[in-house]
Amino acid sequence: MNEMSMSERRTRYPGPIAQAGVHPHGLIARGFAEDAALAALLDRYPADLFDINLYDYDDEGQVSLRTGARGRLDGGQLLEAIQQGRLWVNLRNVETGWPELWAAAMAEFRTVEAAYPGLKAVKNAGQLILSSPKARVPYHFDAAGVVLFHLRGRKRIFVYPGDEAHLAEQDMEQVVARQTTEELPYTLAFEGDAQVVDLEPGQALTWPLYAPHRVENLDRFCVSLSMDFQTWPSRFRNGALYTNAVLRSRGGSPRQTDRMGPGELALRWAASLGLKRTGALKSRIAHIERQFEPQVGVADGAGALKA
Repeated sequence: MNEMSMSERRTRYPGPIAQAGVHPHGLIARGFAEDAALAALLDRYPADLFDINLYDYDDEGQVSLRTGARGRLDGGQLLEAIQQGRLWVNLRNVETGWPELWAAAMAEFRTVEAAYPGLKAVKNAGQLILSSPKARVPYHFDAAGVVLFHLRGRKRIFVYPGDEAHLAEQDMEQVVARQTTEELPYTLAFEGDAQVVDLEPGQALTWPLYAPHRVENLDRFCVSLSMDFQTWPSRFRNGALYTNAVLRSRGGSPRQTDRMGPGELALRWAASLGLKRTGALKSRIAHIERQFEPQVGVADGAGALKA
């Protein structure tokens, strides 16, 4: 690949995906996003694999998060609550929770992967996202590559540069080490730097590794499959970020990973394996207090949490 400027690459990290790109996919015709299929899925999906979030924003775009529990609604009622409210529901581990969808999505992923010479995923995982018509996801990053397969509704995705100003490595360390959730510090001034993509059903979106992004639904109930993928370079960098987080927690001032070569990144990754085995940093997000459960016909689709 020819060298590109930061404005062309949109990230300071190496890799074959330089900026957001749209690709076609063929998952729509399989009926995965239809109401009957989704209601049946919600009925059988394990409750511990649900992430149910409700985001509130102030005039400066700063976010506060409320988290929900699965609750007692049947699949059809839960789907109705999502379609009426302002909820963002992630069904984790789709690779085991809905094998038929996952097999079809992996075939589509191979086509996307082939569009980027040098891209080689060594591990894939996914979550099915069901989100209310007016739901919004705050400014955040994923510690993996992502292909977002859009199946229903319309989404607007804002993808920002992966430089230190938009994506500080100390914040990345905290996320990778599970000391905080994926949300990043945000200011409205970032909006002039966004690459904006309106995503329609049948389209898949890629973006550079770690690129900060946020999402707005465009007044329709939305269904997407978010597929994470790791490569060996991303594994090495994530390990280095974890090791740096441990060093920083002990008073160190480690070098940023974008100043490290492949050998140093690999050594930091190897160190991270031992640090994780010994529990060097305990997760601070393993047990988040639930504040509501979905309910049909109430504000935002969020009802009182039942004992």
